[in-house]
Amino acid sequence: MTRPTAAPEQNWTLLESREVSDHRVFRVCSDRYRFEPTGAEREYVVLSAPDWVNVVPVTPDGQVVLVRQYRHGIRGSSLEIPGGIVDPCESPEVAAVRELREETGYAPERIRLLGRVHPNPAIQANYCHMYLAEGCRQVSQPRPDPFEKMEVLLRPLAEIPELIRGQEITHGLVLNAFGFLGLAVTAGS
Repeated sequence: MTRPTAAPEQNWTLLESREVSDHRVFRVCSDRYRFEPTGAEREYVVLSAPDWVNVVPVTPDGQVVLVRQYRHGIRGSSLEIPGGIVDPCESPEVAAVRELREETGYAPERIRLLGRVHPNPAIQANYCHMYLAEGCRQVSQPRPDPFEKMEVLLRPLAEIPELIRGQEITHGLVLNAFGFLGLAVTAGS
């Protein structure tokens, strides 16, 4: 992950960056900037996180492999696609295949990048890389980490828009992935 130290086009100069706390999946940093037109200084909180991946896994018969899991932020379950953190020295594509297999037991015949987004550039510099995994077949049992419990579900790709409209799928990055998939389908790629 690379963060710029100055943004001259915006007249901001980074004066100091210090880690405040480490929470395994992200670090909280305090960045002090000077706004050059006025000389005023201000501290900003930044979450330093590794890149993430999300995978839209589709079986040969057009089923999307979804996972339902508890999310502490909403204190409830969320219907999502497989995804997770890109490990150090791991490519996003390798991470996507690994996360898919760990969370669902499925493996793809082929995988391709749909796009990538900054999850929240106001406070984060990382990317979420989104992949389409085609020809997915179950090859093993899921192997989630010890603090994950997931239900694996199959839904026809044609039903995904209704799951979104009905707010059964509400995770913003999952919605981004399906949006990228829609753009890819529309573009014919």
